[in-house]
Amino acid sequence: MTDVRAGVDALDRELVRLLVVRQGYMAAAARIKPSRDAVYDEPRIEDVVAKVLKTAKAEGLSPDIAEPVWRKLIERCIAHEFDVWDDTRD
Repeated sequence: MTDVRAGVDALDRELVRLLVVRQGYMAAAARIKPSRDAVYDEPRIEDVVAKVLKTAKAEGLSPDIAEPVWRKLIERCIAHEFDVWDDTRD
């Protein structure tokens, strides 16, 4: 069990590093988008989820894990993007 937990902890650290990169892209998008209305893009959300589910299937990740995790990730990234958009326009 100790080895399993150590593996999970190492993976969590790597996921955090990857999420920092994703957050950086969200901040860049916020700086680029011309209006606050452009931040929330439903077709793009569905496109991202569809791509994730395709990759999840190919890699063996349960869609019952992938879809809700990504939808929550997208939700929080959009909230971050709104914050950055607002901060860069004050």
